[in-house]
Amino acid sequence: MLSKGPAKKVTIYLNEDTHYHLSSLHDAVMTFLMHKGVSGATATRAVSGFGAHRVMHTVKVEVLADHLPIIIEFVETPDRVEEILPTLYDMVTDGLIEVQDTTVVKIAQKDRRPEPKPPHERTVGPARLIRVFLGEADRWHDEHLYDAILKKLRMMDISGATIYRGILGYGHKGHTHKQGLLHISHDLPIMISIVESPGKVEEAIKAIEEMLGDGLIVISDVEMIRLVRGTPGRKEEPC
Repeated sequence: MLSKGPAKKVTIYLNEDTHYHLSSLHDAVMTFLMHKGVSGATATRAVSGFGAHRVMHTVKVEVLADHLPIIIEFVETPDRVEEILPTLYDMVTDGLIEVQDTTVVKIAQKDRRPEPKPPHERTVGPARLIRVFLGEADRWHDEHLYDAILKKLRMMDISGATIYRGILGYGHKGHTHKQGLLHISHDLPIMISIVESPGKVEEAIKAIEEMLGDGLIVISDVEMIRLVRGTPGRKEEPC
């Protein structure tokens, strides 16, 4: 297993159209390295290059594009490189193999094992649903009114709110607001939906009314089922 300290970096230069048995050579080399347990390898495709044959291969010329250089690189322990190098020597019949001394200074690998999911925290009980209807062009000081309302609700520790942008609508003034050409409009309908416990609803409504100019607030009694999945090892704070 690769660890911090002295290591060997192996670089293999070959051509994209070089074959090994029934597959391309670069595929065969990558498969061999994976089966041998090499810590990791990368194959990159160059955009141009030339080798001992003194022919320039480039993506700019279609007839030469199939012969572009492929570079395979990997870093391993000196013992592992010594073990697999003879096979690579036999496989690469047209190309170049380079080995350099190097030093591994850090190995960072994320743990890919899925963490166990904690059980849901389930809260059931009566709640109030608030819907606030306003226009996209409505302002509060120097910002959109819907942005300002959302910020205010967060400061009041309201459990959550969602903003919906309509595509067509009209209000009590009878003006139709709709999306125009190129999906551009400056005053489409906006709806803010809030679900909260009855004890905090009046406070939220009062704050919204102070900010709202033309608009509509609708309140409904609902039954709430709230599911919260916490993070393992972390205690969720009550809302």
